[in-house]
Amino acid sequence: MFNFIRLAFACLLLLWLPTLQAADSGWLQSPQNDHAKVRLRADNSKGEQTRVLLSVELEKGWKTYWRSPGEGGIAPAISWQGEPPPATWYWPTPQRFEVAGISTQGYHDRVTLPLVLKGGVGKLAGTLTLSTCSNVCILTDYPFTLDLATPADPQFDHDFAQAMGQVPIASGLVDSIRVGYQHGELQISAERAAGWQKPELFFDTLTDADLGKPVVSSDGTHMQARVPVSDGWGEGAPDLRGKQLRLVIGDGGMAQETTLTIGGSLGLPSSFGFPLWQAVLMALAGGFILNLMPCVLPVLGMKLGSILQVEQRDRHRVRWQFLASSLGIVASFMALALLMTLLRLSNHALGWGIQFQNPWFIGFMVLVTLLFSANLFGLFHLQLSSSLNTKLATHNGQGLSGHFWQGAFATLLATPCSAPFLGTAVAFALAASLPVLWGMFVALGIGMSLPWLLIAAWPALALRLPRPGRWMNGVRWGLGLLMLLSSLWLLSLMTNHIGAKPTLIVGTLLLTGLLLAIGIRLGRRAAGIATASTLVVAGLVLLVNSLTVGAGRQPLHDNIAWQPLSEQAITQALAQHKRVFVDVTADWCVTCKANKFNVLLRDDVQKALSADDVVALRGDWSRPSAEISAFLQRRGSVAVPFNQIYGPGNQDGEVLSPLLTREAVLKALSAAKGTQ
Repeated sequence: MFNFIRLAFACLLLLWLPTLQAADSGWLQSPQNDHAKVRLRADNSKGEQTRVLLSVELEKGWKTYWRSPGEGGIAPAISWQGEPPPATWYWPTPQRFEVAGISTQGYHDRVTLPLVLKGGVGKLAGTLTLSTCSNVCILTDYPFTLDLATPADPQFDHDFAQAMGQVPIASGLVDSIRVGYQHGELQISAERAAGWQKPELFFDTLTDADLGKPVVSSDGTHMQARVPVSDGWGEGAPDLRGKQLRLVIGDGGMAQETTLTIGGSLGLPSSFGFPLWQAVLMALAGGFILNLMPCVLPVLGMKLGSILQVEQRDRHRVRWQFLASSLGIVASFMALALLMTLLRLSNHALGWGIQFQNPWFIGFMVLVTLLFSANLFGLFHLQLSSSLNTKLATHNGQGLSGHFWQGAFATLLATPCSAPFLGTAVAFALAASLPVLWGMFVALGIGMSLPWLLIAAWPALALRLPRPGRWMNGVRWGLGLLMLLSSLWLLSLMTNHIGAKPTLIVGTLLLTGLLLAIGIRLGRRAAGIATASTLVVAGLVLLVNSLTVGAGRQPLHDNIAWQPLSEQAITQALAQHKRVFVDVTADWCVTCKANKFNVLLRDDVQKALSADDVVALRGDWSRPSAEISAFLQRRGSVAVPFNQIYGPGNQDGEVLSPLLTREAVLKALSAAKGTQ
């Protein structure tokens, strides 16, 4: 009997002593979400604080989020009843998840989060809100009550210590770490004497900035990372210099949490997965291919025309003329590098051909091409100031200044075109340090100059052209007509800025004025020939278009149900196990137009893109768009056209070549379907 009384007394003592109190909610599950269950336990045995453990168990394929979810998701949160002491959350090292270009940070399988509340409390009650995601996301509430007057859990101290062991340490992993910023990109550099195995980075949210998936590389004791930065409000990436960045860096099962002040660019070498010399080769190849694009053909015709018009041709003169044109090309690419430098320093969007988003630049190009056309028609000769005593290249082939400006003009007309290797080379350049950017643009200029330099090296190639004669008048008119068509195409780009009707009126006035000038300068017969030629060319264009439509059986209209481009639309489509075709285009992009008429409007491609399990998304970059700039930047691109295909068989997306083919599009769409 005495032993029984002693045991009962001991049990009462355990219930009374505050140093031995604990609480357990047990595993909680919601009828609206059978993919997750949670458990909360608390202990106030320390007296001055109450410790809480929040455990989450998830089914396979499901995840929940860290304190900073990343580009999507919601962190776990507790709404307390009453006014409990402030709670400090401790977060174990997370993992990174990426779907359709959206990068998030969180946990899968099982995770335990430690919390510490100041002071001891007798009862805790509230609602845990937990976001869990797989192909879909579910936001679930778990009401709970913890009564700390219940018997102690002898396992609690061990479990709490184990959970705290998963929380990143304050120091000891990294010897030194720096963080810098240049437009649209965070740069991180860290040193670790023990060497890096597989480093990972996780970031807290910054005001008005979304941080994407870091591109991390390591070599021995050095680690570097680049992190794309965008603005969730669509106003362009903000300037992060001077702001505080809280980050977790992990490696080999250890993690360290650090808070740093963001400085200027660290000038890191490229993280594109290939060395600088390969990027230079891509720049040379991309620049060379630009000569084959329709944008540059009118200027090449002018160059040949200027050679043909010279009565006395010699190797020395031809060599210097083509060298001057090559210098004009390289100088123009250096001017583009200067423009990109100024845009980067002022935190504006960067991209290939973005000057054609500016109506003033388009208007300037319309006037320049129209003047070149009038000059080729023989209405007048363009000439610079007499003090410089230089002439444009189309005037009697005299002077080198004109040939220089021909090269510069060719570069301006080339910028609406994209070509294989060009987009990758430009993206590499814009993500690199300023010296590398300038070097890459010079390489692009040299690449485009290669055909011109070839003739400069062997002038005999140009000297074999036929001697000038009366037939040259026809050549001049043909070149003038070709340049006039370029001018009218540039004018059509103004539709996005001033509307279709004003653009049509301006075009009609320009054509009428040009025909009147031809009549006054060259006579009625020449004006009649010019008018007839214009009508014949317009008729031929319509005829060729109708024959092409009939032969290729292309639809007269685009029957694809295009939807606005967004990261959310991609994620939603993938969650529904659908394929996604992304098309980023612009009215000023000649390659985009070629892709549209040669590939996207073909019957078989139209049929494939209209399938029930295909979502077609289109982004228009004709005018400045921070959303599209950020979309391209996250994918390492700065030029259009940009095409990418997602699907159950390719969650990360396959980027297609700038020059589309029917076979490539259909093959990628088929592969994206997977084995479902």
